[in-house]
Amino acid sequence: MSIGYERRWETRRQAGRSAADEARDSYYGLPAIHKPHWKWSIVLYFFLGGISGASYVVATLARLFGGPEMRPVARAGRYLSFLTVLPGPLLLIYDLGRPERFHHMLRVLKLRSPMSLGVWGLIAFSLFSGLSALIQAAQDGLLGRRGPARLLRAMPDRLVGLLGSGPAFFLSGYTGVLLAATAVPLWTKNFLLLGPLFLSSALSNAVAALFLLLSATRQAGSQALERLERLDRLALLAELALLFGLRANSGPVIGRPLDEGRLGQAFRGVLGAGVVAPLLLQALARGRHSGMAQALRLLVGLLVLAGGFLLRYVMVFAGHRSADDPQATFELARKR
Repeated sequence: MSIGYERRWETRRQAGRSAADEARDSYYGLPAIHKPHWKWSIVLYFFLGGISGASYVVATLARLFGGPEMRPVARAGRYLSFLTVLPGPLLLIYDLGRPERFHHMLRVLKLRSPMSLGVWGLIAFSLFSGLSALIQAAQDGLLGRRGPARLLRAMPDRLVGLLGSGPAFFLSGYTGVLLAATAVPLWTKNFLLLGPLFLSSALSNAVAALFLLLSATRQAGSQALERLERLDRLALLAELALLFGLRANSGPVIGRPLDEGRLGQAFRGVLGAGVVAPLLLQALARGRHSGMAQALRLLVGLLVLAGGFLLRYVMVFAGHRSADDPQATFELARKR
């Protein structure tokens, strides 16, 4: 303990505060809990996993109910889902530090452990995503016309997509639940909001990515793109409401990391550039000629993706700061 801190502590005691009062109210300025070790690899895993699961769900819905004009959406969604799920195990292994730790997590399924359920959910979804991508590649003629390709084309792709939508939906939102299942005050206080928030953000990110891909390749008609835009608008509105709800529910003490410093600026950036601006630009694009409208919609897609990544960055590292704040921990204990 430094001399300067000893003097400050002694001054407080001389002002009439006992050691018990000091420990109860401030924990002597030290963190009351251990903060999680998650870094950038987990932020990227949350971001790509959300896009992967949500794009699979969008592809399945487009295949089941979209009709012929939505077939390009289903096709792009299957490929996008597979490509974005591939880095998932690698990012988890990198975060764990040693590959054998990831192997050990597959030795047993713990139903009460969000981490264990998440790993098994990722594995299950990866199998469905890979199978759907192979079926799509066979249907596109990328695997030839004989042998395994013929068997893949004969498989019921709609049924596979429907069965895979369960783990896809789980992967899209469980990351928020994983955060809430800790003792970190900011995450625990919003345990009912983080799952839906990450789910709505994953949906808006996936739709934005699909819109950019289909616009760049010009494989989808205007009707399919308009339906994607409407879905993105609904997801963004839900995300906006959940963000306001999360900030209001956090309160002034627990929600302090969302207001102060760079994280506060980043959180306001999520709200402004990642959600509000895309909604305004979408409304502006509806009244413009085709060239200007297309440029605005492409900008919307880029802003939504940037906002989705920034949201996960803010929530992970604001959780770190919340865990380091003993006042937030005691505030959460008093609320309970």
